[in-house]
Amino acid sequence: MDLVIRAARPAEYTALGEITAQAYLQDGLLDFGESDAYLGELRDVARRAADAEILVAVRGDVLLGGVTFVPAGGPMADIAGPGEAEIRMLAVARAGRGQGAGKALVRTCADRARALAGCHSLVLSTQPTMHAAHRIYERLGFHRTPHRDWNPLPDVLDLALLTYELTPLSRRDTQQTQHLGVT
Repeated sequence: MDLVIRAARPAEYTALGEITAQAYLQDGLLDFGESDAYLGELRDVARRAADAEILVAVRGDVLLGGVTFVPAGGPMADIAGPGEAEIRMLAVARAGRGQGAGKALVRTCADRARALAGCHSLVLSTQPTMHAAHRIYERLGFHRTPHRDWNPLPDVLDLALLTYELTPLSRRDTQQTQHLGVT
């Protein structure tokens, strides 16, 4: 069965929230584990969907993962400025990894950003230990922007986030995305 990227359906929000939460927990990305306040945000897909576009990767009836795409100027943006869209909370279930879902979700976000009038770049934040995600971003043309690195909790010294940017938004990946059944 083909991998399909599409808008999340409200009936999938709970499952996607749990996939996202478990991906962050299992990969050791939450400094405070099960008691981390960010865990609630990861699970609250309905709240994100009110302010951003939630995309999912599915194969058949199996939900593999998802991402939050924040259009330019959206309230869910952490680092995006004028003329920039942002990727947040990319997560793929362990059972779905290695099937191209993460890469397809990022490509779809790049296509969405290209389609926005006045949008010149796509930005994201990532943790230093997310090496597989870094490889995806770099293969798709993102470059590191160390001058934008930041810490969402300044009192927690080891929580620095790395940033990446895709600019200028080229049409390079559009044809590659179209063969994935992206809708």
